[in-house]
Amino acid sequence: MTELPPPLDLLPLVQRERLLAVGLDVSFPAGTRLFDEGGEADRFWLLRSGEVALDICVPGRQPEALIETLGAGQLLGWSWICPPYRWHLGARTVTPVEATEFPATDVLALCAADPELGYALMRRFIEVVAGRLQATRIRLLDLYAPHGSGPP
Repeated sequence: MTELPPPLDLLPLVQRERLLAVGLDVSFPAGTRLFDEGGEADRFWLLRSGEVALDICVPGRQPEALIETLGAGQLLGWSWICPPYRWHLGARTVTPVEATEFPATDVLALCAADPELGYALMRRFIEVVAGRLQATRIRLLDLYAPHGSGPP
């Protein structure tokens, strides 16, 4: 297991070690569908290399609309935090990806046992959620607004 790059490297050493203990090093070839919107959200990833495209189903449009592309050092997946634990977006690897995968049940148990760790993770993930909501908003404006999301 490698060291955690930003954004989780600011965790105190003991908490970082607890989190790393439940993480798994994984790799995916380009073109792998990691999850679909509405599917069971039971894990998240810290990307070490490669790119992952986030997408959303837009009725009447195929393929899915691209929302954002993530790369090394970014967190992928936040839907594991809140019931009903369903993915809000879809994700597909654009290039080969190396990541650390964290099972949600293990991480939630760590958070329950160590509220300081839970608070630190939730603060970081709320930043991720806010960023993804903003990216989704901008992309939907591009798709549906009369003149896109750019200046008039």
